[in-house]
Amino acid sequence: MNPLWTVAAVVVSLAAGYFFRQFLAQSQVETAESRARKVLEDAKTRAKEILVEAKDKSISLLDKAKKEEDDRRREIDKIHQRLEQRESTFDKKLLALDDQKEQIEKRKEAIEKAKEELKDIRAQQIAKLEKISELTQDDAKRVLIENTEREVSDELASRVRKLQNVSSEEWDQEAKKYIAAAMERCAATQSIETTSTSVTIPSEEMKGRIIGREGRNIKALEQITGVEIIVDDTPDTIFVSGYSPIRRQIAKLALDNLILDGRIHPGRIEEAVEIAKKNLAIEIKKAGEQACYEVGVGGLDPKLVQILGRLKYRTSYGHNVLQHSIEVGLLCGLIAEELGADVNVAKKGGLLHDIGKAVDHEVQGGHPQIGYDIMKKFNLPEEVAYISIAHHEDSPTTLEGVISKVADAISGARPGARKDTYEQYVQRLEELEGVATAFDGIDHAFAIYAGREIRVFAQPDKMDDFQAQKTARDIANKIEEELRYPGEIKVTLIREKRITEYAR
Repeated sequence: MNPLWTVAAVVVSLAAGYFFRQFLAQSQVETAESRARKVLEDAKTRAKEILVEAKDKSISLLDKAKKEEDDRRREIDKIHQRLEQRESTFDKKLLALDDQKEQIEKRKEAIEKAKEELKDIRAQQIAKLEKISELTQDDAKRVLIENTEREVSDELASRVRKLQNVSSEEWDQEAKKYIAAAMERCAATQSIETTSTSVTIPSEEMKGRIIGREGRNIKALEQITGVEIIVDDTPDTIFVSGYSPIRRQIAKLALDNLILDGRIHPGRIEEAVEIAKKNLAIEIKKAGEQACYEVGVGGLDPKLVQILGRLKYRTSYGHNVLQHSIEVGLLCGLIAEELGADVNVAKKGGLLHDIGKAVDHEVQGGHPQIGYDIMKKFNLPEEVAYISIAHHEDSPTTLEGVISKVADAISGARPGARKDTYEQYVQRLEELEGVATAFDGIDHAFAIYAGREIRVFAQPDKMDDFQAQKTARDIANKIEEELRYPGEIKVTLIREKRITEYAR
């Protein structure tokens, strides 16, 4: 092919492409401009619409504001009118009050004037009466009173004596009726307190096992529990003797366990005593719960019930204190019901009136104050706690306190309720133990053999053998100086150091 034609064709193609490109670009520019114009026109149209809406909205807001302003103005006008009316009314009332005040002042002056006139008239009348009777006003009063007294004195005296006699007789009859009814309804049995407890054994061979080789078992049991074990010719029975019911009960429970188990030796005895102490604590709690049930008292703190149960093993003049407390609680409830007093307060206070005796050997002070402090500690009401003090006061300040004092006297005065000799015996043994435990380095002490011997246990870390011997002599000398007793008292001081290790 001819190259010239080829070149010419290329040139023509390029020129055609160029012009076609120019045509496309021109078309696109015109299309973009037309779109831009359309957008601009749409924007102007929308702006006009928004402007119209804004004008309409502003006009409506102005109308609304104008309307609210008119309403507010009308409201202010109404308030202003009401204030003017009130001010006018107030002025009228003020004027009326001024008029009334003026009238009152005039009346007051008239009354004062009338009083003065009455005083003058009365003075004139008194003067005329004094002139006629030839007596002054004071003399006339005295004469009138003397004459009246003479006329009615004899009659009043006889009437007063009659009323006193009738009232006294009626009161005595009512009091006797209430007390007799309470005593009849509270007919509790009374068991005599003793100083020994019997333990039944299965055979006579068991007596030898309890005594042990060279008496080591019985000695260990007596040293640990602080009681005396009496083994005599009584068949199938041994006796536990001691003034403390708690110690006797611990020893009895320990013996029962040892007899049942069959193994009796010093080590086993110590374990049995510890078990007996735990079992006794359970029995004490049950005794307190049973006492509350019998009297009908509920809602007491379990710790307070535990303290109450300890009274089962406490005596006063040979009278079991827990049984005495139950009697007093029942009597207080019965008497309070008859007299219209608070039955719940009377029963609860009567049951707990001697609660201080459960710890009086551990806490300093008399049992009434100790009992009051215990009940306040357990958040009992004041009227209940006061009964602990009231039953020992000459004149209790509450009716329930008077009832508790009467019930306490009734319970203690029943035939066979108390034994003074037993109480004195127990007091002597307690004093004997107290003398020994007052020395430094003494752990505890037990009075045994009816007070003829006292066994004192020393703390080995605080006392050597020489000091132990000297302390025993000092205890004996102090007993001679402070206590009165028949015969002689043997002082046995035991200083024993135990070391326990475990092989694993």
